[in-house]
Amino acid sequence: MYRQDSFFDLSGWGQVGLACLSLFLFLSMLLAARLLLRKRAVWVRILGALALFWLFVWLSPQVYYMYYRTIIPDLPLQWVIKPPRFPGNGLGYLFFQGRQNLSAHGQGVLGWCLILVPFLRWPLRGPSR
Repeated sequence: MYRQDSFFDLSGWGQVGLACLSLFLFLSMLLAARLLLRKRAVWVRILGALALFWLFVWLSPQVYYMYYRTIIPDLPLQWVIKPPRFPGNGLGYLFFQGRQNLSAHGQGVLGWCLILVPFLRWPLRGPSR
């Protein structure tokens, strides 16, 4: 399924760097959702998570392009994000519709995690005795 994915065109270190950047962005978005949405009403949590997801889908291509510029020096400096997409377009990622690549599927997983994380309850301290 992923044989033609551009991830596999990168060198080994390029793949490691891209995976680390993706993990950093993934965890940063989850932390933002957790901090911003955990004490809100249910409908605000869901809409807020969808808004964060939409922002990620819209803005992250520029972050990834800048990473590619560091490993492929011939790429020109340019703005790659387009004007804001219609929020409904991002819903296709949540249901794993459209492109069949690591990026699109990773965005789908991120979207569901963003919706879920504000509802999780983690103890702030260890168990009391």
